[in-house]
Amino acid sequence: MAETETGTEDAAPARPKGRLLNFLARHPLPLLTLFCLLLWLPGIFSLPALDRDESRFAQSSRQMLESGNFVDIRLGHVPRYKKPVGIYWLQAATTAAAAPFVGTGQIWTYRLASLLGAVLAVWLTVWCAGAVLEAEGAFLAGALMAGTLLLGAEATIATTDAVLLACTLAVQGVLLRLYKATREGTAQPSTKLIFAGWLMLAAGALVKFPIVPGVALVTLVVLLGWDAWLARGKTDAPYPWRWLGSLKPLPGLALTLLLVSPWLIAIAVRSHGAFFHESLGNDFAAKLAGGQESHGAPPGYYLLLSAATFWPAILFVLSGVAAAIPRRNEAAIRFLLAWAGGWWLLVEAVPTKLPHYVIGAYPALAILAAAGIIAPVQSLWQKLAAWISGVLFLIGAAALVAALVLLPRLYGGGDVLWLWAPAGIGSVLALAALGLFAFSKRGWALALSLAAALTLFPALSAGAGPRLQQLWLTTRLAAAAIKDGRAGDPPPVLAGYEEPSMLFALGSDLGLSDGAGAADMVARDGGLALIEAREKGSFLARLAEKEADATVIETVSGFNYSRGQRTDVTIYRVAAVGH
Repeated sequence: MAETETGTEDAAPARPKGRLLNFLARHPLPLLTLFCLLLWLPGIFSLPALDRDESRFAQSSRQMLESGNFVDIRLGHVPRYKKPVGIYWLQAATTAAAAPFVGTGQIWTYRLASLLGAVLAVWLTVWCAGAVLEAEGAFLAGALMAGTLLLGAEATIATTDAVLLACTLAVQGVLLRLYKATREGTAQPSTKLIFAGWLMLAAGALVKFPIVPGVALVTLVVLLGWDAWLARGKTDAPYPWRWLGSLKPLPGLALTLLLVSPWLIAIAVRSHGAFFHESLGNDFAAKLAGGQESHGAPPGYYLLLSAATFWPAILFVLSGVAAAIPRRNEAAIRFLLAWAGGWWLLVEAVPTKLPHYVIGAYPALAILAAAGIIAPVQSLWQKLAAWISGVLFLIGAAALVAALVLLPRLYGGGDVLWLWAPAGIGSVLALAALGLFAFSKRGWALALSLAAALTLFPALSAGAGPRLQQLWLTTRLAAAAIKDGRAGDPPPVLAGYEEPSMLFALGSDLGLSDGAGAADMVARDGGLALIEAREKGSFLARLAEKEADATVIETVSGFNYSRGQRTDVTIYRVAAVGH
């Protein structure tokens, strides 16, 4: 340790060593699993089905399970060919396990696939960190990853990204160990482990094809370029890419194709090639070409958003990266920097941006952050990074507390006074964590920041979330349609408000059309018509042409967050013409 000019030692930052951390590090997986369940289960059981992606995935999985067709993917009466089949199989499996007790209409059963994927991602973060850090640091890396707001959000909803992250970590962990062993001359990973990595690559391809191989490829390209630059002019340096031969690429690719090809062939035959045209030609290519579905944003989007999405780990990440840069010649550190930096820069450059695209870089950053906590380096750059981290952490904490207090007022029935308690406790914990971090008590700062997350996140998802009645238009509209229905009614007809959550709530037999088409259907068959205000004129005009009688039952109003606008839907009962 360096000495000051007065001859005394600099005050060393408190390192998170001690009996408690040693105990935690000896039992990382069960303890982190418990932490994850406390964070995520409240939201999984409390939040209604979300629009639009979650309801699309869940409804398609439900139809797959109920039809028994596990090859084709359909949403309502139309194909859904944007993503491969893997996530639908997983969601159908978790729902099938729960169906004897709760049926297939509960959204939480579809979310269990994401919960399992997120827990596995935390476990694999610990495993990846074990190649770089001792047990204490690996546990801290897992805790940082588990507490991240973005992973919590993905664990709570029935989409692809939590499962995809687990597949990504499995592949990256194999590459990390192989690269480190090759560069340091130590024992290489076993053949079984390497083929397990190829197996998880195949699983990732079946969930969402480009991402898992994409993260691996970007990491390898950055590493090979970095190593080639370092080897320039050195005639005795090994070829930077020679270590890739240890990946057993030919048998590994053969195994991947063997696992993926049966479904690809089956869906190609079933869809007459439409799946590849839609998923690769339209969905994937559109994201690269421009801001798909109004999701465009300039570079820097993920950096600005990280104050919230990477909270509370953001407090430790930048100083961890600053501490890692001087150690970049260490193989494992270089791999982590290439992994995090390469993927982050890529998603910042892609025109289409959604908050979860950057999550593939988070585990590497969590490991670097844990390394910075275990062995901090008090350089000028790290001190500057710590100040920036503190500001971002404070912004994220303020945003979370404000959301907890203000959202029920804006989109619910008014203030929910008891939510002020977790808001206040979370604020105190976050400020205490920031103060301890400022005084280099990083172990305690981490503990209090995770306690703040454990206070704020469930309060948001299970406390404030279900009380935002204005946002849950589908829940109230579906309840009204069920209440107003009569025995013998055909499925309701929708016009205007055709969000996927309505399919999940009322079934795939719903009639979907514009105002005039909805009038034709209910004039012929009778029953209920749910008509959004912008389709009301054409609906009533066509009913008049058909000489059909319509009675207003009720109007349900709310805020359609998918469109960002207020929406009014009127429920009509129409008597079939001639009845």
